Amino acid sequence: MGEGLVVKAYGGYCFVDDGREVTRCTLRGRLRAEGMVIAGDRVRFSITQQGRGVVEDVLPRTSMLYRPNVANLDQIIIVVAFHDPAPVFNLIDRMLVLSEASEVAPRICLNKTDLPHGENTEWLDVYGAAGYQVLLTSAVAGSGIRELADVLQGLISVFAGQSGVGKSSLINRLIPGLELPTGTVSRKLKRGRHVTRHVELLTFNKETWVADAPGFSSLRLPDISREMLSDLFPEMRVLRGQCRFHSCLHDQEPNCAVKSAVADNSIAEFRYRNYIGFLHEVIAAERRY
Repeated sequence: MGEGLVVKAYGGYCFVDDGREVTRCTLRGRLRAEGMVIAGDRVRFSITQQGRGVVEDVLPRTSMLYRPNVANLDQIIIVVAFHDPAPVFNLIDRMLVLSEASEVAPRICLNKTDLPHGENTEWLDVYGAAGYQVLLTSAVAGSGIRELADVLQGLISVFAGQSGVGKSSLINRLIPGLELPTGTVSRKLKRGRHVTRHVELLTFNKETWVADAPGFSSLRLPDISREMLSDLFPEMRVLRGQCRFHSCLHDQEPNCAVKSAVADNSIAEFRYRNYIGFLHEVIAAERRY
Protein backbone atom coordinates (compact mmCIF):
# COMPACT_ATOMS: atom_id res chain seq x y z
CA MET A 1 0.00 0.00 0.00
CA GLY A 2 1.35 3.40 -0.95
CA GLU A 3 0.92 6.86 0.55
CA GLY A 4 0.50 10.11 -1.29
CA LEU A 5 -0.98 13.59 -1.55
CA VAL A 6 -4.35 14.21 -3.20
CA VAL A 7 -3.66 16.93 -5.77
CA LYS A 8 -7.22 17.17 -7.06
CA ALA A 9 -10.56 15.46 -6.55
CA TYR A 10 -13.69 15.72 -8.67
CA GLY A 11 -16.16 13.60 -10.61
CA GLY A 12 -15.90 10.71 -8.14
CA TYR A 13 -12.13 10.37 -8.59
CA CYS A 14 -9.10 11.71 -6.78
CA PHE A 15 -5.58 12.02 -8.15
CA VAL A 16 -2.80 10.97 -5.77
CA ASP A 17 0.85 12.01 -6.08
CA ASP A 18 3.21 9.58 -4.31
CA GLY A 19 6.37 11.46 -5.30
CA ARG A 20 6.95 9.35 -8.41
CA GLU A 21 3.71 9.58 -10.37
CA VAL A 22 0.08 10.66 -10.12
CA THR A 23 -2.47 7.86 -9.89
CA ARG A 24 -6.17 8.27 -10.58
CA CYS A 25 -8.06 6.58 -7.75
CA THR A 26 -11.59 5.74 -6.77
CA LEU A 27 -12.66 5.73 -3.11
CA ARG A 28 -13.28 2.64 -1.01
CA GLY A 29 -17.03 2.44 -0.29
CA ARG A 30 -16.59 3.35 3.37
CA LEU A 31 -14.90 6.63 2.41
CA ARG A 32 -17.58 7.47 -0.14
CA ALA A 33 -20.19 7.01 2.59
CA GLU A 34 -18.30 9.01 5.23
CA GLY A 35 -17.65 12.11 3.15
CA MET A 36 -15.33 13.84 0.75
CA VAL A 37 -11.68 13.29 0.06
CA ILE A 38 -10.36 16.68 -0.97
CA ALA A 39 -7.22 18.27 -2.37
CA GLY A 40 -4.46 18.34 0.23
CA ASP A 41 -5.50 15.12 1.95
CA ARG A 42 -2.76 12.61 2.62
CA VAL A 43 -4.03 9.12 1.88
CA ARG A 44 -3.12 5.46 1.73
CA PHE A 45 -4.00 3.79 -1.56
CA SER A 46 -3.67 0.40 -3.20
CA ILE A 47 -3.46 -0.82 -6.79
CA THR A 48 -5.91 -3.52 -7.87
CA GLN A 49 -5.08 -6.44 -10.14
CA GLN A 50 -6.70 -4.45 -12.92
CA GLY A 51 -4.20 -1.64 -12.30
CA ARG A 52 -6.71 0.79 -10.83
CA GLY A 53 -5.95 2.93 -7.79
CA VAL A 54 -8.20 2.77 -4.72
CA VAL A 55 -7.96 5.12 -1.74
CA GLU A 56 -8.15 2.95 1.38
CA ASP A 57 -7.71 5.51 4.16
CA VAL A 58 -7.33 9.24 4.81
CA LEU A 59 -4.59 10.24 7.25
CA PRO A 60 -5.45 12.74 10.03
CA ARG A 61 -5.66 16.34 8.83
CA THR A 62 -3.53 19.06 10.41
CA SER A 63 -5.82 21.82 9.11
CA MET A 64 -8.96 22.26 7.07
CA LEU A 65 -10.07 25.27 5.07
CA TYR A 66 -13.59 25.66 3.68
CA ARG A 67 -14.32 27.72 0.56
CA PRO A 68 -12.06 26.71 -1.02
CA ASN A 69 -11.99 23.17 0.40
CA VAL A 70 -8.34 22.27 1.00
CA ALA A 71 -6.81 20.05 3.69
CA ASN A 72 -3.42 20.25 5.44
CA LEU A 73 -2.77 23.82 4.38
CA ASP A 74 0.12 25.81 5.78
CA GLN A 75 -1.02 29.22 4.54
CA ILE A 76 -3.61 31.08 2.49
CA ILE A 77 -2.55 33.78 0.04
CA ILE A 78 -5.43 36.25 -0.23
CA VAL A 79 -5.04 37.79 -3.68
CA VAL A 80 -6.45 41.28 -4.20
CA ALA A 81 -6.09 43.64 -7.18
CA PHE A 82 -5.39 47.38 -7.00
CA HIS A 83 -8.48 47.63 -9.17
CA ASP A 84 -10.07 45.82 -12.10
CA PRO A 85 -11.73 44.42 -9.98
CA ALA A 86 -11.61 46.87 -7.09
CA PRO A 87 -10.80 45.51 -3.60
CA VAL A 88 -13.81 44.46 -1.54
CA PHE A 89 -12.72 44.92 2.07
CA ASN A 90 -15.67 43.01 3.48
CA LEU A 91 -14.58 39.98 1.46
CA ILE A 92 -10.93 40.39 2.46
CA ASP A 93 -11.91 40.50 6.13
CA ARG A 94 -14.15 37.44 5.70
CA MET A 95 -11.23 35.50 4.26
CA LEU A 96 -8.98 36.68 7.09
CA VAL A 97 -11.56 35.58 9.69
CA LEU A 98 -11.88 32.22 7.92
CA SER A 99 -8.10 31.70 7.90
CA GLU A 100 -7.76 32.73 11.55
CA ALA A 101 -10.59 30.39 12.58
CA SER A 102 -9.02 27.56 10.56
CA GLU A 103 -5.60 28.26 12.12
CA VAL A 104 -4.09 28.67 8.66
CA ALA A 105 -1.59 31.52 8.36
CA PRO A 106 -2.84 34.29 6.00
CA ARG A 107 -0.87 36.63 3.77
CA ILE A 108 -2.28 39.35 1.51
CA CYS A 109 -0.97 39.60 -2.06
CA LEU A 110 -1.81 42.86 -3.84
CA ASN A 111 -1.60 42.06 -7.54
CA LYS A 112 -1.86 44.17 -10.72
CA THR A 113 0.55 46.81 -9.39
CA ASP A 114 1.42 47.58 -13.01
CA LEU A 115 -1.97 49.24 -13.47
CA PRO A 116 -2.32 52.98 -12.84
CA HIS A 117 -4.15 53.55 -9.57
CA GLY A 118 -5.55 56.78 -8.21
CA GLU A 119 -7.45 55.21 -5.34
CA ASN A 120 -6.53 55.66 -1.70
CA THR A 121 -4.17 52.81 -0.73
CA GLU A 122 -3.85 53.64 2.97
CA TRP A 123 -5.79 50.45 3.67
CA LEU A 124 -2.58 48.54 2.98
CA ASP A 125 -1.07 50.08 6.11
CA VAL A 126 -4.13 49.00 8.12
CA TYR A 127 -3.52 45.34 7.37
CA GLY A 128 0.21 45.70 7.87
CA ALA A 129 -0.35 47.31 11.28
CA ALA A 130 -2.67 44.43 12.21
CA GLY A 131 0.24 42.05 11.64
CA TYR A 132 -0.55 40.72 8.17
CA GLN A 133 2.25 40.55 5.62
CA VAL A 134 1.34 42.36 2.40
CA LEU A 135 3.13 41.35 -0.83
CA LEU A 136 3.05 43.58 -3.92
CA THR A 137 3.08 41.77 -7.26
CA SER A 138 2.38 42.12 -10.94
CA ALA A 139 1.79 38.92 -12.86
CA VAL A 140 2.09 40.93 -16.08
CA ALA A 141 5.34 42.76 -15.32
CA GLY A 142 6.81 40.01 -13.14
CA SER A 143 7.52 42.29 -10.20
CA GLY A 144 7.36 40.74 -6.72
CA ILE A 145 7.26 37.18 -8.07
CA ARG A 146 10.59 36.19 -6.48
CA GLU A 147 9.43 37.50 -3.09
CA LEU A 148 6.15 35.59 -3.48
CA ALA A 149 8.03 32.38 -4.36
CA ASP A 150 10.16 32.77 -1.22
CA VAL A 151 7.14 32.81 1.13
CA LEU A 152 5.71 29.73 -0.60
CA GLN A 153 8.87 27.63 -0.29
CA GLY A 154 8.41 24.29 1.46
CA LEU A 155 4.71 24.85 2.20
CA ILE A 156 1.24 23.95 0.94
CA SER A 157 -0.50 27.22 0.05
CA VAL A 158 -3.78 28.17 -1.56
CA PHE A 159 -4.43 31.29 -3.63
CA ALA A 160 -7.91 32.60 -2.82
CA GLY A 161 -9.87 35.69 -3.77
CA GLN A 162 -12.31 37.22 -6.20
CA SER A 163 -12.46 36.10 -9.80
CA GLY A 164 -10.30 38.26 -12.03
CA VAL A 165 -7.65 39.31 -9.47
CA GLY A 166 -4.96 37.26 -11.20
CA LYS A 167 -4.58 34.10 -9.12
CA SER A 168 -4.00 31.81 -12.11
CA SER A 169 -1.76 34.41 -13.78
CA LEU A 170 0.45 34.54 -10.68
CA ILE A 171 0.75 30.76 -10.61
CA ASN A 172 1.67 30.76 -14.31
CA ARG A 173 4.49 33.17 -13.43
CA LEU A 174 5.64 30.96 -10.58
CA ILE A 175 5.58 27.77 -12.67
CA PRO A 176 6.83 28.61 -16.19
CA GLY A 177 5.20 26.57 -18.93
CA LEU A 178 2.13 25.72 -16.86
CA GLU A 179 -0.25 27.93 -18.84
CA LEU A 180 -3.34 27.75 -16.62
CA PRO A 181 -6.30 29.38 -18.40
CA THR A 182 -6.87 32.96 -17.25
CA GLY A 183 -9.93 35.17 -17.45
CA THR A 184 -10.76 38.82 -17.87
CA VAL A 185 -12.89 41.26 -15.92
CA SER A 186 -16.39 41.91 -17.23
CA ARG A 187 -16.69 45.55 -18.34
CA LYS A 188 -20.41 45.51 -17.53
CA LEU A 189 -20.38 43.76 -14.14
CA LYS A 190 -16.93 45.02 -13.03
CA ARG A 191 -15.97 41.61 -11.67
CA GLY A 192 -13.94 38.68 -12.86
CA ARG A 193 -15.21 35.78 -14.92
CA HIS A 194 -14.76 32.32 -13.39
CA VAL A 195 -12.07 30.25 -15.13
CA THR A 196 -10.77 27.81 -12.49
CA ARG A 197 -13.45 25.15 -11.85
CA HIS A 198 -11.95 23.05 -9.04
CA VAL A 199 -9.12 23.12 -6.53
CA GLU A 200 -5.86 21.62 -7.79
CA LEU A 201 -2.48 21.41 -6.08
CA LEU A 202 0.42 22.30 -8.36
CA THR A 203 4.12 21.99 -7.59
CA PHE A 204 7.23 23.84 -8.67
CA ASN A 205 9.56 21.70 -6.58
CA LYS A 206 9.24 18.55 -4.45
CA GLU A 207 8.54 20.49 -1.25
CA THR A 208 6.30 23.33 -2.45
CA TRP A 209 2.65 23.05 -3.47
CA VAL A 210 0.30 25.79 -4.59
CA ALA A 211 -3.46 25.43 -4.95
CA ASP A 212 -5.32 27.42 -7.55
CA ALA A 213 -8.95 27.75 -6.48
CA PRO A 214 -12.16 29.00 -8.11
CA GLY A 215 -12.82 32.68 -7.50
CA PHE A 216 -15.84 33.87 -5.55
CA SER A 217 -17.72 37.08 -4.79
CA SER A 218 -19.32 36.01 -1.49
CA LEU A 219 -18.21 33.92 1.46
CA ARG A 220 -20.08 32.50 4.45
CA LEU A 221 -18.50 33.03 7.85
CA PRO A 222 -17.20 29.94 9.68
CA ASP A 223 -19.23 28.36 12.49
CA ILE A 224 -18.01 30.40 15.46
CA SER A 225 -19.55 31.87 18.61
CA ARG A 226 -20.14 35.58 19.10
CA GLU A 227 -17.57 35.60 21.92
CA MET A 228 -14.92 34.13 19.63
CA LEU A 229 -15.23 36.61 16.75
CA SER A 230 -13.20 39.53 18.11
CA ASP A 231 -10.23 37.22 18.78
CA LEU A 232 -10.09 36.62 15.01
CA PHE A 233 -9.24 40.33 14.52
CA PRO A 234 -5.61 40.68 15.73
CA GLU A 235 -5.93 44.39 16.57
CA MET A 236 -8.92 43.58 18.81
CA ARG A 237 -7.36 40.47 20.27
CA VAL A 238 -4.54 42.48 21.87
CA LEU A 239 -7.16 44.52 23.79
CA ARG A 240 -8.73 41.46 25.40
CA GLY A 241 -9.48 42.09 29.08
CA GLN A 242 -9.30 45.89 28.81
CA CYS A 243 -13.04 46.52 28.44
CA ARG A 244 -15.28 47.27 31.42
CA PHE A 245 -17.21 44.04 30.95
CA HIS A 246 -15.44 40.71 30.63
CA SER A 247 -18.08 39.52 28.13
CA CYS A 248 -17.92 42.71 26.04
CA LEU A 249 -18.83 42.19 22.37
CA HIS A 250 -17.61 45.72 21.47
CA ASP A 251 -21.01 46.74 20.15
CA GLN A 252 -23.42 48.56 22.50
CA GLU A 253 -21.46 48.15 25.75
CA PRO A 254 -20.06 51.24 27.56
CA ASN A 255 -16.36 51.71 28.41
CA CYS A 256 -15.26 49.46 25.58
CA ALA A 257 -11.52 49.44 24.79
CA VAL A 258 -12.14 48.45 21.17
CA LYS A 259 -14.58 51.32 20.52
CA SER A 260 -12.11 53.71 22.16
CA ALA A 261 -9.40 52.41 19.83
CA VAL A 262 -11.68 53.04 16.85
CA ALA A 263 -12.37 56.58 18.10
CA ASP A 264 -8.66 57.39 18.27
CA ASN A 265 -7.93 55.65 14.93
CA SER A 266 -5.86 52.85 16.48
CA ILE A 267 -8.33 50.46 14.85
CA ALA A 268 -9.50 51.27 11.33
CA GLU A 269 -13.17 52.20 11.13
CA PHE A 270 -13.81 49.99 8.10
CA ARG A 271 -12.41 46.97 9.93
CA TYR A 272 -14.65 47.71 12.92
CA ARG A 273 -17.71 48.14 10.68
CA ASN A 274 -17.00 44.78 9.11
CA TYR A 275 -16.61 43.24 12.57
CA ILE A 276 -20.02 44.58 13.65
CA GLY A 277 -21.62 43.25 10.47
CA PHE A 278 -20.03 39.84 11.03
CA LEU A 279 -21.12 39.89 14.70
CA HIS A 280 -24.76 40.36 13.71
CA GLU A 281 -24.44 37.52 11.19
CA VAL A 282 -22.99 35.20 13.82
CA ILE A 283 -25.72 36.10 16.33
CA ALA A 284 -28.43 35.53 13.71
CA ALA A 285 -26.91 32.11 12.88
CA GLU A 286 -26.87 31.19 16.59
CA ARG A 287 -30.56 32.02 16.86
CA ARG A 288 -31.44 29.87 13.86
CA TYR A 289 -29.84 26.83 15.45
